[in-house]
This record gives sequence, C-alpha cells and structure tokens, in this order.
Amino acid sequence: MGKPLMIQEQDDRRIEQLRKKLGIKTKVQVVRDALSLLEQNVEKRNRVQRWKKAARIVSQTSRKVLSEFTPHSRLHRDD
Repeated sequence: MGKPLMIQEQDDRRIEQLRKKLGIKTKVQVVRDALSLLEQNVEKRNRVQRWKKAARIVSQTSRKVLSEFTPHSRLHRDD
C-alpha cells in the first residue's frame, strides 16, 4: 500500500499545471518523472566529478608525455 504524503497547496497547483502541460494522466506520474530527472541530474554530477578527479590525477603525466613529443613535432619544424 502507498505511503501518505503531505503536499502543500502551492506545490499541488504546480504539479497539476505540469500534469496538464505535459499531458500526463496522474499527479503521481508527474512526481515520478520529476524524481527520475533528479536522479539523472545527480548521476551526471557524480560522473562529472569522477572525470574531474581522473583528469587531475593524469594531468601531470599527460603534461610530461606532451613535453617529450613537442620537440619532435612537425608543427615546430622549419622544413
């Protein structure tokens, strides 16, 4: 059985407006869709944080490797 949830009148109006605009049959589905979007947002934020951490970890090594290749680059030669 479902759990009771107290929603303020203002929030109920917002849910109802979204339900009508999106053509969704129930208010519960509006809330479920909103929760799904929030979960996706959190997952994306976590993924970006992991990418930043990985980039920070490899940045020193990447810079060193790049400096090793730079003297041999054809872009810097006056052929």
